Amino acid sequence: MTAKEPGARAMEDPEGKLEKALIEEFLRSRGLDSSTLHALPEHEAKRVLTDASVYAAAKLAEVEARAHFVHEIHSKE
Repeated sequence: MTAKEPGARAMEDPEGKLEKALIEEFLRSRGLDSSTLHALPEHEAKRVLTDASVYAAAKLAEVEARAHFVHEIHSKE
């Protein structure tokens, strides 16, 4: 095991912040936030989070597809 160097920061998933924002957007569109989500029955909260994750994954895939498309267009110039 290696020790962390002073001032070293953990690596972050580059899409992590966007994924979190998309999940929060989904929750807001349903009139929820993290505090109201915790107030839901467990099975309902799990369903909402599953739906939010699917939504975020689809949006991230769309963003990635668009990025590849733009890259292809610019690489042909």
